[in-house]
Amino acid sequence: MKIVKNKYTYLLLAAVPFMGLQGCKKDFLNEEMITARNTQDFETTEGLDGLVTGMYQTLKFHFNYEWAYASTNYGTDEFWVGGDRAKEMWGTYSANFNSFDGDVTAIWDNMYGAINSANTVIANVPEFYQNEETKDTRLGEGYFIRAFNYFKLVKQFGGVPVKLEPSYTVELEFSRASSEEVYKQVIEDFTQAYELLPTTGAQTGRITKWAAAHFLAKVYLTRASELYADWNGSTREADLEQAIKYGREVIEQSSHSLAQNFRDLWNYTEPNSVNETLPEIILAAQFSNNDATIGRYGNQLHLHYPSVYQNLPGMQRDIPGGREFQRLRTSDYAVDVYDRVNDSRFWKSFKTEYRSNNPGSAPLWETSNAPSPDLVGRPKFQGGEVSIKYIVNDAGDDRYTTANIRNRAPHMFVRYFAGNTQNYKGDHGNYDASRYVTMSKFADGSRNSVASQFGYRDGILARLAETYLIVAEAYGRQEKYDQALPYINEIRKRAAYKEGEDRSDYVDGGVAYKNNSVVPPTAFVSYSDKNTYYESNNIAETTAATENAMVLSSVADILDATDQFYDVLGASSSKDKFLAFILNERSRELMGELMRWEDLARTKTLVKRNEVFHNEARPQENKHYVRPIPQSFLDNIHVDGRPLTAPEKTAMQNPGY
Repeated sequence: MKIVKNKYTYLLLAAVPFMGLQGCKKDFLNEEMITARNTQDFETTEGLDGLVTGMYQTLKFHFNYEWAYASTNYGTDEFWVGGDRAKEMWGTYSANFNSFDGDVTAIWDNMYGAINSANTVIANVPEFYQNEETKDTRLGEGYFIRAFNYFKLVKQFGGVPVKLEPSYTVELEFSRASSEEVYKQVIEDFTQAYELLPTTGAQTGRITKWAAAHFLAKVYLTRASELYADWNGSTREADLEQAIKYGREVIEQSSHSLAQNFRDLWNYTEPNSVNETLPEIILAAQFSNNDATIGRYGNQLHLHYPSVYQNLPGMQRDIPGGREFQRLRTSDYAVDVYDRVNDSRFWKSFKTEYRSNNPGSAPLWETSNAPSPDLVGRPKFQGGEVSIKYIVNDAGDDRYTTANIRNRAPHMFVRYFAGNTQNYKGDHGNYDASRYVTMSKFADGSRNSVASQFGYRDGILARLAETYLIVAEAYGRQEKYDQALPYINEIRKRAAYKEGEDRSDYVDGGVAYKNNSVVPPTAFVSYSDKNTYYESNNIAETTAATENAMVLSSVADILDATDQFYDVLGASSSKDKFLAFILNERSRELMGELMRWEDLARTKTLVKRNEVFHNEARPQENKHYVRPIPQSFLDNIHVDGRPLTAPEKTAMQNPGY
């Protein structure tokens, strides 16, 4: 049957969502249009293979559109609402964030669409699949996708309807399971996937046993977290042991390993490049540069983080610089959480320098600011020269004023001017909602036009660095802080500058323009391969290693730290300090990687961290740890053959919405 969806249909009834709609470079992802197949096709080996391929396409949803960042990064300590406030309700928890929000509905519908496909696979593979060599793998992929999507649903909405059989006709009667019941099902399904999947995928991009193990570790850690304290007491300690067990298996037994340099993860040079097959990557949504089959969205994460550069004199929008949707403004916390002298992750995650790509409009020196009279009326910079600098300094730096930055050739954006006092809510310097240091992990210089929203980069869903942090957090929650240290230190050791490393070198995925035939080789581009490390930090050039400064020598380095915001967060006990530290370390490693809201929700630190670090978001303690159930779902489901009454809808809705 074809995909059926109307106002009376809430769990998506099609067994083939997205198939053929988006292309992918990996050879197992068949791009043939097969959305019109009927249910009998899923009683054949070929049809089930195609259905599983369709399930892989659903992984792209998490990078497709505004819901990607809105449901994961907005309304957290890491990012404020930028100059474009299109989704501000997610970022501020305003009254506009309610059950009528279209992205809430999109997440709900798409997760259930993928679940229905997985249900069909799980029901039909044992009976109809004839290839014994891949039968277990196909079944394991079905269990994984079902668990993956229920995990997303329970993190976003709390308890949700659990449907374990495929739907082939319109169904209208559903009730919500409890969060506890959903987690039980998620763990059962991921465990089945773990037992059935191979250790190595037959093709790049296939889900493996180690992906299931990573997510089992993450699910157990999540279930053991503070959000579920009213019911997880009987499973908490065992869950922490399981998180450690499965996480250590991935670290110690799999072929996955950390990239040697943190920048390798973001040094995207072209579609299908080495960067997309690093052994650190455990699971990724597979995108491609096949425009004929890319579908409606592509990977759009590259759009949402950049601050505006195109309207400054001497500049214009270009492919390597990206199309600046300016949705996510980097917060003060996101800058201050790093040791920006010794931790390379900040300078490998954020863009601080641009070059002039439109010299004909460059600003001219004026009599009031020209370094010498003969420069008056001449351009401040030429094409290809530095045109924009972001200075990432701290309070107490007296080098810059609103007046003297006009005497500099580049456009200067300075975090703290002389006389500014330290605060975490942006009341300093000349950064603003449209001009801020850009998180650049997802830059994509391989796009086919300046205006294109369709990104070609794969979207990382799990990488080994997070596995290390999961194990570390689980040990810390057991108060075995000394056993957590080695796992934290592996990450921090990688983050340190190596002996001889040039700290001013910079790269992001915009560099793919060099392999992009759309960009003329003689064109001036905004891309710069340098950063403002030395000027921002106001230190002399050095190539010394920083491992000694980054590696924690003892538990005291965590519990007695004075740079982890313990004072403003009110963390006084060892448990509270460790949790604050590990959340900070997750920021330093995983900044912007579509996890933060779920981390703060599960640890019940969302309200406090927004109060301390966000310039406007004020989530409510008894409301905003979950999202609203879509109104369209409540309006169309039935009980005992009739629509829900208003009180019944209220009872099924999450509190406060």
